[in-house]
Amino acid sequence: MTSYSPEADAGQRVDISKLDLEELNRRFDTAHPSEVLAWCAENIPYGLVQTSAFNIDDMVITDIIYRQLNFPAPVPVIFLDTLYHFPQTLELVAKAKEIYSLNLQTYKAPDVNSREEFAAKYGEALWDTDIAQFHQITKIEPLQRGLDELNTIAWITGRRRDQAVTRANMPVFELDNQNRLKVNPLAAWTRQKSWEYAAEHQMIYNPLHDQGYPSIGDEPITTPVADGEDERAGRWRGTGKTECGIHI
Repeated sequence: MTSYSPEADAGQRVDISKLDLEELNRRFDTAHPSEVLAWCAENIPYGLVQTSAFNIDDMVITDIIYRQLNFPAPVPVIFLDTLYHFPQTLELVAKAKEIYSLNLQTYKAPDVNSREEFAAKYGEALWDTDIAQFHQITKIEPLQRGLDELNTIAWITGRRRDQAVTRANMPVFELDNQNRLKVNPLAAWTRQKSWEYAAEHQMIYNPLHDQGYPSIGDEPITTPVADGEDERAGRWRGTGKTECGIHI
């Protein structure tokens, strides 16, 4: 796969407004993620990106895109560097970039390059004083900037319906608030299926998954999950939050 200019290929980009989302969701409601992503490869060869926190579900999608499918150019993978990731997450990002030759696109809050600079500009432990503002600065604004700069018409997430009650009725295909197509190829999958795929294809993954962290976010606000707890119980524990805001 070779590099390309999104602008140069604008003429080959699908018109999202003409897609029949109801029909697509009927067809792919319980489809294997590879079938959903194959449809993307055929119908959205340009203007498609993956957003990834490099959790196991995100890695499954990356593996399918980069090892199984034939896109005309490497699909950009947006990683939001909040500056507060676990070291293991950053090590996995670097390893995945090398193994898959990822078209990795990293976005972060402007004008800050370390935890110290972030604290000096926005205050110590902003996640404790204003979690919504913390996510706006570290995730929501950088993601929207990335989607805009990459001329995105469709983006892929690693969400599943069984992850949270807020996702229980999530379709495979939907529109975001900017009328971009949002693709959830793992919507009908379970965590077990993702791990079965990972084992079958000998995928790399974050070692924190083996240490009680089924869902991994920022280090200061992610805790291990006990047996019997929801897999996302360790995210924003005690706050009542179920989403950081980028999927709302």
